[in-house]
Amino acid sequence: MQKEQIEIKGEFITMDKLLKFSGVAATGGQAFMMVEDGIIKLNGKAVTEKRKKVFVGDVVNIDNQIELIIISE
Repeated sequence: MQKEQIEIKGEFITMDKLLKFSGVAATGGQAFMMVEDGIIKLNGKAVTEKRKKVFVGDVVNIDNQIELIIISE
C-alpha cells in the first residue's frame, strides 16, 4: 500500500478537495464518484459525505491501495 503524508493549512480540508489536492482525483466530479462508489474510508469507516471534513491526524484510505495521513503545515 502506498502511504503519503498530506500537509494542510488550517484546521480541516473537505474530502473532495483533499482527493483533488493529493492528486488521487483529477476533478471534483471524479472525487465525488469515488465517494459514491464506496472506496473511500476515513479512520477505517466508509465515507458517504462528499464534503466530509478531514482533520489533522486523520487517515484516509482509498480502495485499500493508497493511504493519506493528514498533517499540519
